[in-house]
Amino acid sequence: MVVIGGGQAGLAAGYHLRRAGLGFVILDAEDRAGGAWQHTWDSLHLFSPAAYSSLPGRLMPGRPGQAYPDARHVVAYLADYEQRYELSVHRPVRVRGVHRHGERLRVETGSGTWLARAVVSATGTWSRPFVPAVPGQAVFGGAQLHTVDYRRPADFAGQRVFVVGGGNSGAQIAADLARTSALTWVTPREPRFLADDIDGRALFDAASARRRALDEGRTDTGGVASLGDIVAVPAVRAARDAGLLKAQPVFTRLTPGGVAWADGTTAGADAVIWCTGFRPALSHLAPLGLRGSRGHIPTLGTRAVDEPRLHLLGYGDWTGPASATLIGVGRPARDAARDIAGLLHGVHGAHGAHGVHGG
Repeated sequence: MVVIGGGQAGLAAGYHLRRAGLGFVILDAEDRAGGAWQHTWDSLHLFSPAAYSSLPGRLMPGRPGQAYPDARHVVAYLADYEQRYELSVHRPVRVRGVHRHGERLRVETGSGTWLARAVVSATGTWSRPFVPAVPGQAVFGGAQLHTVDYRRPADFAGQRVFVVGGGNSGAQIAADLARTSALTWVTPREPRFLADDIDGRALFDAASARRRALDEGRTDTGGVASLGDIVAVPAVRAARDAGLLKAQPVFTRLTPGGVAWADGTTAGADAVIWCTGFRPALSHLAPLGLRGSRGHIPTLGTRAVDEPRLHLLGYGDWTGPASATLIGVGRPARDAARDIAGLLHGVHGAHGAHGVHGG
């Protein structure tokens, strides 16, 4: 079988597929280990301690003096993880499309074709940044970036920067820029900060509670946090306590020299950083014709409703509670491996994929 994507979700899938005794390959578009973590901004840190940010089977080691691991630490952990479990990762391999091919699925790539009895799609969202359509974007004379493009505050020193977005990414990037730029942080609603003694584990618990409630037909999860809350990691806490993270309402349009609000207020801007989220990277699955409402593929757990040979992993709560996080992806990966094992053993043994040519 074939796993598409060699980041945290793909590696978690590989771990459980190997434990299930299944033959598989992981096809990764990156040229080295680490998934999207190797492309984040310099100061990014996890929301939770290392021990609570681990993939199945291998605790993430801590680092002295670092309560919350940085992105470089995560990249090193993921590289060690795939080597420790001898996961068969082929890179760089970019998947162009997945097609039905009789009893198998045909995975076409830039370097060959694979036939698989089952496929796990674990391509994440980082490659599909979302920027809302706002009037005036075409005439704005400054720089426009997304979270994926931001690296360091030195690139914006002394500039008038608008950071758009009230989630964790927006808060962290705003805090990063607050002391070196003329920062304006704009959010669609008043930001909600978690208590200082609560970290990202609360968000995982909230996602799990929400999924249980939905499964049971309830709407009240009774959790201590919601998925829109901001974790007060040290840098965010320091900027907030210094009065540097005072959010303003989102502007309604861009102008050649800045931004404007509905009441006619204007402000100059040199750069706008859109911390406005992502969409699932699913274009490689388009040939299967599975997309439903909101661009999602309907699933039962991780299994595609209309294609039982396909599982989706790591795209968000619709493919498992907190499945887009290190701590949350293990359980849905385990469930997917069990389901695939049942499918393959019921068909023709456990050998699920082979290259037709190349790949």
